[in-house]
Amino acid sequence: MNTRIAASALAVASSLAAATVASAAELRLSHQWSTSDVRHQVAQMVADEVAAADVGLEIRIFPSASLFKAREQYQPLSRGQLDMTVLPLSYAGGVQPAYNLTLMPGLVKNHDHAARLNESAFMEAIEERMAEDDVIALVHGYLAGGFAGKEKCITAPADIDGLQTRAAGKAFEQMLAGAGASIASMASSEIYNAMQTGVLDAANTSSSSFVSYRIYEQVACYTPAGDYALWFMYQPLLMNKSTFEGLTEEQQQALMEASAKAEAFYLEEAKKQDAASAETFRENGVEIAEMSQEEFDAWRALAQETSYKAFVEETPGGQELLDLALSVE
Repeated sequence: MNTRIAASALAVASSLAAATVASAAELRLSHQWSTSDVRHQVAQMVADEVAAADVGLEIRIFPSASLFKAREQYQPLSRGQLDMTVLPLSYAGGVQPAYNLTLMPGLVKNHDHAARLNESAFMEAIEERMAEDDVIALVHGYLAGGFAGKEKCITAPADIDGLQTRAAGKAFEQMLAGAGASIASMASSEIYNAMQTGVLDAANTSSSSFVSYRIYEQVACYTPAGDYALWFMYQPLLMNKSTFEGLTEEQQQALMEASAKAEAFYLEEAKKQDAASAETFRENGVEIAEMSQEEFDAWRALAQETSYKAFVEETPGGQELLDLALSVE
């Protein structure tokens, strides 16, 4: 009897394991970006590397918000309705207020500094918040960005006063409102139409988004990330934690190896994006402006009185998280 029960239990366990692998044989990865965007390329690299590993796992990518809307991907991911996404983590700041710190004016100095943040105690604390939502990060990555003005250049706080502006994230909205801007919230994929229809006078987003959404067709001046980059945004490739844990050891290993390769690619491409975006705008007849150290310092001083202050007041453990981020040299 015990032998039959043991054999039966083993058969059930084997069937469940097979069902888990079968259900995970195709993973759905959603993102809002066009197929020419670096974030899609990161996702595609992971998909291609996993396919090449021949471990019975396929990643199907749904680009251009074709599966879920741009700002509505984190919750389905957390609930297991979506397997993977490339997402600006601050989009989920309403779910986990700590995530707002991954898009904070002046917090990241340059791409190498961003890479150090990805390996720091600060990122460990962020990943602890992800785990609470059944989410893990497979590929870390920060992208830099700048400002674009429909009629004039924007380099200093005074330049944004009185303009209707799209800000990328809550912290930037707070800072730009502090400089006198009126804020219109929207995904980066909506900037083009908003500028075309006169809803927006200015916008800030990533260098990559400025190019992939062809914002150069709608503006007179562009301030790219240069020696002084005010805007850095954490935009990782995320996966549902339970889905990952339900894969076979071989499949998990293939995903991790693919992700490591994609993360190195992401960092190098992120560095190229800023210069490439400036060249694209220049080629399309857009004036290129540069932010000075004095202007950068003025923005950061404004952020300390607006964004940083609000984050600490609104976020449980906010000061500790902010200190962790600021401690990374």
